[in-house]
Amino acid sequence: MITREVNEWVRRVECGNYSSLDIMEEFARFAKYLTKEEIIQIKKRLESSIKR
Repeated sequence: MITREVNEWVRRVECGNYSSLDIMEEFARFAKYLTKEEIIQIKKRLESSIKR
């Protein structure tokens, strides 16, 4: 299950409030707790925000 913290991270990434290094460091911190399906869901969400 994607937690509130992960959702907040995704929102900040979508808004551009992170540098690329910060994005990866933060993702690495919680990625080990996510399932493959959750990571795919996050990827699709970020890809759709880029296309806008």
